[in-house]
Amino acid sequence: MKKKLVVLSGAGISAESGIQTFRDSDGLWESHRVEDVASPEGFARNPKLVLDFYNARRKQLKTVEPNAAHKLLAELEAYFDVQIITQNVDDLHERCGSSNVLHLHGELKKARSVNDENAILDWENDILLGDLHPDGSQLRPHIVWFGEMVPEMDRAIEMAAKADLFLVIGTSMQVYPAASLVRYVPHHCEIFVIDLNLENPNAFARNENYFKSRATEGMKKLAEILTEKYQ
Repeated sequence: MKKKLVVLSGAGISAESGIQTFRDSDGLWESHRVEDVASPEGFARNPKLVLDFYNARRKQLKTVEPNAAHKLLAELEAYFDVQIITQNVDDLHERCGSSNVLHLHGELKKARSVNDENAILDWENDILLGDLHPDGSQLRPHIVWFGEMVPEMDRAIEMAAKADLFLVIGTSMQVYPAASLVRYVPHHCEIFVIDLNLENPNAFARNENYFKSRATEGMKKLAEILTEKYQ
């Protein structure tokens, strides 16, 4: 039976494909305050601004490709039961063949009713004011904004609790509740960390299991280690 490799991925893995992150030093996301474009209050104040912002993100997503880190995670499915829990809203994991991906914070290529968080539609194009869900309500991005509940958290906890190996890649571990997932990993589970800027990696993994590097460089090293050690 294949060992269960559970992965928590964050913005750092997609940044190498050209997708901008919002945790920059100036606190802005593409010249916008995060509160204005990633909160229910921001959407209530200026829905057009928010829709335009995510329409631009959706267009950008069509111009980028998965990188080596995404591809290596997909290739590890030949040796492990790989389950990815991602904080990212892009589809780069899926595009290169990962078959078990849980999106904690929603998906850019989906839209939902403003009245029902479970009324979700596949959506490739712009969402405009006046675009309605079949239930008659305005459509909004299927994104979990700051201040909203994370519907998939229980499922993510269940996945973490059954891990044989756990990998944290490209995330600052500053966004909760996602960062709390390491608390649910079993005691026997070996934890690996790949991140360039994580402040306290030793809180999660032994020194030899921490790769202070970009996602692509770290994944190349880790893929070799895992396949040699566990196959």
